[in-house]
This record gives sequence, C-alpha cells and structure tokens, in this order.
Amino acid sequence: MSSAHVVDHPLVQHKLTLMRDKRRSTKGFRQLLNEIGMLLCYEVTRDLPLEMVDVETPLETTKAPMIAGKKLVFAPILRAGVGFLDGMLELVPSARVAHIGLYRNPETLEAVEYYFKAPADVAERLVIVMDPMLATANSAIAAIDRLKGRGVRDIRFVCLLAAPEGVERLNKAHPDVGIWTASIDERLNDHGYIVPGLGDAGDRMFGTK
Repeated sequence: MSSAHVVDHPLVQHKLTLMRDKRRSTKGFRQLLNEIGMLLCYEVTRDLPLEMVDVETPLETTKAPMIAGKKLVFAPILRAGVGFLDGMLELVPSARVAHIGLYRNPETLEAVEYYFKAPADVAERLVIVMDPMLATANSAIAAIDRLKGRGVRDIRFVCLLAAPEGVERLNKAHPDVGIWTASIDERLNDHGYIVPGLGDAGDRMFGTK
C-alpha cells in the first residue's frame, strides 16, 4: 500500500468520526464532507511545482513563488464525488472541472459509465479524481481508465475512506496513481461496503435510499 497516503491530521480525523455517526443529519454530513474535501485538497496538492515571479508590493518589487504550469482539473465521480468539489474549489477556484458519471451494478458490482465531460486539454493537466469511498475500486479504475484513454498521465485519487481490497486493486491496475485518504478501514463486507465505514456516502449526502 505504498501509494496510499493516510491523512492523519487531527481535524480530518475528528470530522471523519462525526461523519461515521449514523445520527448525523444530511445537512451535517454534507457540510463535513465539504470541509474534509478542502483539507484533503491541501494535502494532495502539497508538492505542486512552483516558479518565481515578479510581484510589486506596496513597498517594492520582489520575486515570490506561484504555482507553475497549467491549472488543475478536479474530476468528481458522480454522484457522491461532488461532495468534495465545493471545498476543493474554495482552495483552488481557478481549477477546471471534469465530470465522470458512473454507477455500480448492484449484482456484479461493476462500474457502468453514463456520462463523461472533461476540458479539451485535460491530457496536459494534473487531474485529481475524487470519490468518497474506495471500496471494490471498480469505479475508480473505470474513471482512471477513461481519463488515460484521453491521454491523461498525471492523476491522483482522493477518497474519504478506503478498504484494503480497494487500495490493492487500484495499486495493481494503476500503480502510477497515488491515493490520498482519511482512513483505510478494516475490510469489505459481502455486499461490497466498507466496514466499519459510514454507509452509502451518496445516500447520506443527498438524503436518498
């Protein structure tokens, strides 16, 4: 699991515990997911390249660092992945956004694509794929396959929770894609849900069943 980075910041861990509580309201769950998204974004972008530019302060002209290269692309996997988006855009408001629509076949657990829209030059940018749960990894692998099919070579994956099985499968399918998560939980159950987990993130975020 060398490509999996567990973000153990106290604020992240505290908010994750609040989200695990089955009594958490839809509004509260959604707000916490947004807040954790911002904190995870801070970690996944920690090593972005910088370049020195000239800037004129009120006192004098100096050189100061700015992010180099083209702007990022945030790629939420619909629907639950959009829960991260607002928090991340708060930190990086100039980022582009790609949308990847996938749903899990309840019988086979395989990912089925129903929508894909990305910037025309997505292949030239760092793409951060987002989905709250890395369970079987079927959706994550399908999303990354789709992006690589468009020529993307610089991809990172952000999730709230991961199962060891999902981390292993994603590492095997895409060893070049790093994973950032708040927790690697115990296991998957027979229905492909993360245990102890927090239930279905999409249902809890949108108040659906």
